[in-house]
Amino acid sequence: MVNLDKYSSIFIANWKLNGNYSFLKDYYQKLNVNSNNCTIICSPSIYLKSLKGNNENLFCGAQDVSTYKEGAYTGELSASMLKDNNIDFCLVGHSERRQYFAETNDNVNIKSSNLIEENIVPVICIGETLEQKEKNLTEEILSIQIKDSIPKSANHQNALIAYEPVWAIGTGLTPTLDEINQVHELIKNFDTKFRSFKVLYGGSVKSSNSKEITGLSHVDGCLIGGASLKVDEFNTIIS
Repeated sequence: MVNLDKYSSIFIANWKLNGNYSFLKDYYQKLNVNSNNCTIICSPSIYLKSLKGNNENLFCGAQDVSTYKEGAYTGELSASMLKDNNIDFCLVGHSERRQYFAETNDNVNIKSSNLIEENIVPVICIGETLEQKEKNLTEEILSIQIKDSIPKSANHQNALIAYEPVWAIGTGLTPTLDEINQVHELIKNFDTKFRSFKVLYGGSVKSSNSKEITGLSHVDGCLIGGASLKVDEFNTIIS
């Protein structure tokens, strides 16, 4: 398992349903990885093996994993299959999985537990919708997600938490720096075990705001969506 304590910041590129072999080849030729940071590329699963390289600070991550370990589940990929392909990280519970595929906190918990068993680091995503935020339910929603999504086997050495306010993803909207820091502090103070967890921020992260966000006292890195598809932009973010 990757030594998370080794890195000052962690940056994850979530390519979502984007990319092809030509894009991948060009991207990797131009990518500049900062040795002080952990950089993770979460490409579509079909390209994961093509992403493996020799840079010890650059890792491959999957965008999802099955709740099942084996069996008649067409189209699924298990945690052990990801491990067979030397995958070190995996997103779980991303808001788009929750929204479009009805993924629940219980699903996220099972997936995370399966990944930890295979020495793969789950990146456990949590976050509130705009409606929940406007009703001042952020703390309540996050508390439920933390309690139900994060397995008991998770600790600061084998799991990451990513806070992604759903209302900020792909909208260009971003919480204020104070709001981001306060929510990250809230997450770390939910239970004493979470105080040493690395908590990443995701939601309209770009080169123009990434340095301010990662400079916050309770932010340990970023989960980057659209901006990660532009290699020059991503290079600036991870520099």
